[in-house]
Amino acid sequence: MKKISFVAAAVVLLLAVFAMATYLYNSQKADDANANAQKNNSVLERDYSPILGDKNAKVTIVEFFDPACGTCKAFYPFLKGAMEAYPGKIRLVMRYLPLHQGSDDVVKILEAAHQQDKFWEILSVAYETQSAWTRHHVARPDDFWKVLANTKLNVEKAKQDANSAIIEKRIQQDIADARKLNVTKTPGFFVNGKPLTQFGSQQLKDLIEMEIRSNY
Repeated sequence: MKKISFVAAAVVLLLAVFAMATYLYNSQKADDANANAQKNNSVLERDYSPILGDKNAKVTIVEFFDPACGTCKAFYPFLKGAMEAYPGKIRLVMRYLPLHQGSDDVVKILEAAHQQDKFWEILSVAYETQSAWTRHHVARPDDFWKVLANTKLNVEKAKQDANSAIIEKRIQQDIADARKLNVTKTPGFFVNGKPLTQFGSQQLKDLIEMEIRSNY
């Protein structure tokens, strides 16, 4: 009986040590991410970045996204809902991080739409029709162009702009900024410069609400 109790106590102790080690590791990881974000704060946003919301909003959400990413699609209504819940208090900044095969051409299309002041409209279309132009996590730009034939986008102009050097430069800049900020997956979120270190909708909601309380 004593032997069983000793083994049980040892197991509990090992679990406690493991839990503490995991906590310390995650805590250190979060501290490192925050320190890196502060160090590279200047690259969170570029003057060409698509922005939604009041320019005077005191809470800024930066998202590095891939339009072919299913999780990015799932989070988009959440972000729009957060902005509706706090009208005028949140601005959303979108940054490109094409990680899926073929996504680099799709983000060029989105940036071309941005040149026509139709970024948000076409982004919504991209998410709504994602299953029509992606196959097994591979983006198919030609299929996306077909979808856009039914929108108000000037497709011919967008095709010309999508191949421009300026758009290529902007996308490469976003990718380089993501690397500096250690963003390796999409979506990658920052709220007022603070990275979302524990991923999840509740964690993002908590971070947004913390910044709302701190600034309003």
